[in-house]
Amino acid sequence: MIDSFARQVENSIHKRFKKEIWSKFLKAVSEYKLLKEGDCVGVCISGGKDSMLMAKLFSELHKYSIYPFDLKYIVMDPGYLPENRKLIEENAAKLEIPVEIFESDIFDSVYNIERSPCYLCARMRRGHLYNYARSIGCNKIALGHHYDDVIETILMGMLYGAQIQTMMPKLHSTNFQGMELIRPLYLIREDDIKAWRDYNGLRFLQCACRFTEACAAAGVEETPSKRIECKELIRQMKKTNPEVEAHIFKSVENVMLDTVIAYKKDGVRHHFLDTYE
Repeated sequence: MIDSFARQVENSIHKRFKKEIWSKFLKAVSEYKLLKEGDCVGVCISGGKDSMLMAKLFSELHKYSIYPFDLKYIVMDPGYLPENRKLIEENAAKLEIPVEIFESDIFDSVYNIERSPCYLCARMRRGHLYNYARSIGCNKIALGHHYDDVIETILMGMLYGAQIQTMMPKLHSTNFQGMELIRPLYLIREDDIKAWRDYNGLRFLQCACRFTEACAAAGVEETPSKRIECKELIRQMKKTNPEVEAHIFKSVENVMLDTVIAYKKDGVRHHFLDTYE
């Protein structure tokens, strides 16, 4: 009997990509204590490669976990074109992921925003996801940010925000009491996610927002984002320093406060002169 396509994908996770994906997923869940017994996690699926892989990894973990937890596979339709929504639904069926789809009007809300539409869209998406997840009994939402997102965020904060910060593996929601956000792909490289996608012959959404669609239809090139600029900078630095990515990632775990001019804790600024004497 021939295994289903979903079984083949699962097999690739446990065998071909065990070291690069499955083991790193388990390590992040364990090292950052992302799951507890009795959790109900809203696995947020955008339709891209990262969130679809995350959903499949959670599905596999749920089969073998030694403690009980629940999963809800959530897809928010912010105003996708019919063909984009159809692709999400087809991939979910192919991978045997039982998605729940709810709708919002986010694309309509941000389409005419000239500055930072992506930033506003991301914030609005998260609010809608928190709200819907809580309404169906979840106490956590999981997002598909990966290792490369983390190091790019560190660089973006330094170069464009004049601050040292990182994308945390988990955090408490400030607007939805009792809710938490987790990032289980935190240790997984983007290239390995792409390799998993291509190995299984899968095609996912990239960015399906109306802004990028309108640019493409008009033949207009988008201005490179700050994230893309940082991605390119890292790529260039890697040519002469193969460990640059690991060093950026580890830098926020090795902060030497004795050599820092000032830092903020809980919104309060602390300066080295406060205790210098």
